[in-house]
Amino acid sequence: MRGKGIPESVKEQVDEIIGRFNEESIGDPHRYYSARYRGNYLYLDRIEYGKAGSICRLKFNGKMDNWDFAIFKYSSDSYDPDEWFFPGSESVDGTVEGAMKAGLAAYP
Repeated sequence: MRGKGIPESVKEQVDEIIGRFNEESIGDPHRYYSARYRGNYLYLDRIEYGKAGSICRLKFNGKMDNWDFAIFKYSSDSYDPDEWFFPGSESVDGTVEGAMKAGLAAYP
């Protein structure tokens, strides 16, 4: 049975976290994270000079510090929740910010 998806209040919090991270950690108006939502999933893309690139997928588990992480693998054009051998994997801690830190290391 399909869930209701990520609540709007959580999406608003995520959007604030992403905006703050973009400003404080990336600091380039032409390079930033962007969110897409589908069901219980948050897809984090990074926009670089107008071109979007997939970075990772997070599954909402009901708490802001308990997201499941899956890195995007360009070699298979898919998200892989079992792949943990990549630069930045040590930053994955169940948070949106941790996922973005991991993404910056995996795809600089």
